[in-house]
Amino acid sequence: MSGDPGVTAGDIARLARVGRATVSNWRRRHDDFPRPAGGTAASPLFSLADVEDWLRRNGKPFEVSLGDRVWQRLRASGDDFGLADLVGWAGLRLLDLRGDAGQLPWPDLEPDDPGLPGMLADLAAEHGHAAAFDLLLQRYVRAHSRRLGVTPADVAGLMTRLVCRGGDTVLGTVLDPACGLGTLLLAAPGARSALGQESDPSAARIAAVRLRLAGTPAEIVPGDSLRADGFPGEAADAVVCDPPFGDRAWGHEELAGDPRWEYGLPPRGEPELAWAQHCLARVRPGGHAAVLMPAAAASRRPGRRIRGNLLRAGALRAVITAAPGGPDLWLLRRPRPGERPPAAVLLLDAGGDPARAEDELARHPDGEFCVPVIDLLDDEVDLSPARHRPRQTAEAFGRRFTEVTERLRATAPAPPGLELRIPPRPLPVTTISELAKAGAVAISHAPARPPAGGGVPVLTVDDVRAGTGPSGTAAAGPGLIMLESGDVVATAAGSARVVEEPGAALGPHLTLYRPDPERLDAHFLAGVLTFAHNTRTGTTSSSRMDVRRTRVPRLSLERQRAYGRVLRELTGLTETLREMSTLGEALVRLSFDGLLDGHLGPREDDAHRGQV
Repeated sequence: MSGDPGVTAGDIARLARVGRATVSNWRRRHDDFPRPAGGTAASPLFSLADVEDWLRRNGKPFEVSLGDRVWQRLRASGDDFGLADLVGWAGLRLLDLRGDAGQLPWPDLEPDDPGLPGMLADLAAEHGHAAAFDLLLQRYVRAHSRRLGVTPADVAGLMTRLVCRGGDTVLGTVLDPACGLGTLLLAAPGARSALGQESDPSAARIAAVRLRLAGTPAEIVPGDSLRADGFPGEAADAVVCDPPFGDRAWGHEELAGDPRWEYGLPPRGEPELAWAQHCLARVRPGGHAAVLMPAAAASRRPGRRIRGNLLRAGALRAVITAAPGGPDLWLLRRPRPGERPPAAVLLLDAGGDPARAEDELARHPDGEFCVPVIDLLDDEVDLSPARHRPRQTAEAFGRRFTEVTERLRATAPAPPGLELRIPPRPLPVTTISELAKAGAVAISHAPARPPAGGGVPVLTVDDVRAGTGPSGTAAAGPGLIMLESGDVVATAAGSARVVEEPGAALGPHLTLYRPDPERLDAHFLAGVLTFAHNTRTGTTSSSRMDVRRTRVPRLSLERQRAYGRVLRELTGLTETLREMSTLGEALVRLSFDGLLDGHLGPREDDAHRGQV
């Protein structure tokens, strides 16, 4: 495959604008489909030229953009170099084309593809230099999504906005001591300069290129900030940090006497508290630091002394759970000499709405989610937002009661897009079992116990019910069934969903239905599996039925898609009704508490009517 870039099955699906399941079906059904030319059995690579020729011969529409061609050629050059280094090289080449490479260090490599520089020049002419690099970087992040920790854009925006609070019209220097690919530094609004350090030299180079292309003056250095601080003595105006979690080899012994541990020596198992104190040591007095921390860091017993000292000094201003399940955002502020610490700290579970934190911080230290520091300085010093209920002032209760009431009124669902047919038109039907025999769908069952440990994500029963991403993990092994885009996964209780992103394994007690996309629509099948079970049993509980005997309307693919759209509407209606039920329960609880506490009372005419 030398000189010919290799493409994955996912790449082919994107180029042909089909699902991964369609590509898998092409491989099974067409003997002339190109054979793998590289890669591994689990992730084969195909010759791009051979794939293009096959798609053209079989009348399959496809589009290979210039960006796709550059990316595939760049990746094909990665046999002798790391892909991150190649991406950094491409960024430096784009800067050089713009006449702006400056003193950035070039990687010690030169891809063995003489056509790449010219293609990069064409890509820059088509999109602009910065957008061209962003396109390649997005491909790189997507290809390495499992091991690259990129801070979500909404969380990055919130962090940088919070550290810029305080009335400064122009922010000076922003520092990120674990900058990764530079995401947080790029999100800082109006910063005059950026400082960053990253332990991975390849990632540090990419961050430097991104900032230079964005026009932000920056200095990015490679190295471990805890062991070899690249900016000793620096007092930045603001610090942002998304540090690595759970690194027990962070340097506990060798750094035991470090002056940065102003609030206490971090225990060996609390590296995140070392990062928090490092950030405080590198921000000017009065400046803010926003640090992402694992949720457990707010309550683990070994870290209670440091948490208590941060509270007493007024250095910890807020702990915010920006999204369900964490991580938490700790907002820190370096106290000025002689400054009186605030009497309260904001502990907020933002419930998936990061911007809500800004509104609550505007009320600090008098907001309803602010907890008196004195109430937290016990034997646990537990700062978990979920553990602390807000004070129920009349204003706060009224706001919450009004919010729930208005949301309940606004959630009223619209009926599905159906029309009444008189007389009825019965549909011919088949069964799941007959579809499987005809090869329209393949059915697989997960192993009862996948291999423990490892880093392979696993989709669980709870994930399917909640509609969330894979929460389990397993060790790689031959027993795992890997999911593909377009697969349908169902629980025994009748919850079914279509897999949109590949890469996870099928979890215990789940059944995989892999439809032939040219004969059976995935959303149609998922809807039938869900509602045939639930209407038969009258419930969404764990009762079971013989799914293979489920009746399925026998329809053309076009009509399946139309029915599938309506079934998705019904799924949305089900979710809306669940939300209404949750809001209704919240309204009942609030109403009862309000009646007992005196926040609520019967309307005056009802009260007078009931007097004796």
